[in-house]
Formats: sequence, C-alpha cells, structure tokens
Amino acid sequence: MANKSANKKTLSVYLYIPNIIGYIRVLMNIVAFARCFSDKKLFSVLYFISFICDGIDGWFARKFNQVSTFGAVLDMVTDRVSTACLLAVLSQIYRPGLVFLSLLALDVGSHWLQMYSTFLSGKVSHKDVKDSTNWLFKAYYGNRLFMAYCCVASENTNLKVLMML
Repeated sequence: MANKSANKKTLSVYLYIPNIIGYIRVLMNIVAFARCFSDKKLFSVLYFISFICDGIDGWFARKFNQVSTFGAVLDMVTDRVSTACLLAVLSQIYRPGLVFLSLLALDVGSHWLQMYSTFLSGKVSHKDVKDSTNWLFKAYYGNRLFMAYCCVASENTNLKVLMML
C-alpha cells in the first residue's frame, strides 16, 4: 500500500504547475530552434517567452509549494540546453565562432562547478550562497532583482546579436 502511495506522489510531481511550464518551455525551444534560421522573429518571440517562463515557473513552485528535485533539474537542463543552442547558432552565423563556443564552455563549466560544490557542501540549492566568501555570488544569488537584471541583459544581448543579420 505504501508503494502505491509513493508512486502516486511521484506521478503528481510530473503534473506540478511549474513542471508543466517547463514542458511548455522545452516545446517552445524545439520549435524556436527548428525555425531559427528561417524565421528570426518567430524564434526571438518563442525564445523570449521561454525565458520569461523560466522566471514564472520558479514563482509558481514557491507560491504553490510545488518545489521538487525533478522540477529543479528540468529547469536547469532546459536553461543550459537553451543557452547552448543559442550560442551554437550564433557561432554558425558569426565566423569565427570561437567567442560563442568559449561562452558556451564557460556557461556549462561554471554551472557544473557551482552545482558540484553545492552537493559537496551538503546544501540543497546551488543558490544558497549565504556563507560564501565570493561577493559576486552573494550579489547574484542573494538579490533576485540583480539576478533578473543580469539574466535579462544577457538574453537581450544574445537576441540582438542574432537579429542584426
């Protein structure tokens, strides 16, 4: 009986509102990147909506107490894949593309190091930096407005570079 209850709880995690938003983000990104070379305007709109949904899903997770490991991983992987695809597209448009591929390596590497150090220190979230000595980590993860500004500025810059063609 307990196993049936655990399976029902596990199934419900997949139907959490923030996770459904995550699935929609994945679908939007698939369509966006499938059309990125032929319809830049559609690509930009879908990519930007996906980006906005990235903030909304976290808000829903906290508001409805639907925080889950599955949702956190879905969100992080969707973010990394979206950024990686965008940088790969930019590296194909602007030659030589080494600067975009370097940014891709920096993005993946820095997130991997942050996540790995989080697990080694026994923390639950990579955003828990209250005991960090790094002022930049504290500023970025400790102030949601600053983090939002950095994310929006970065994505806006990437989309402007893409639209310049």
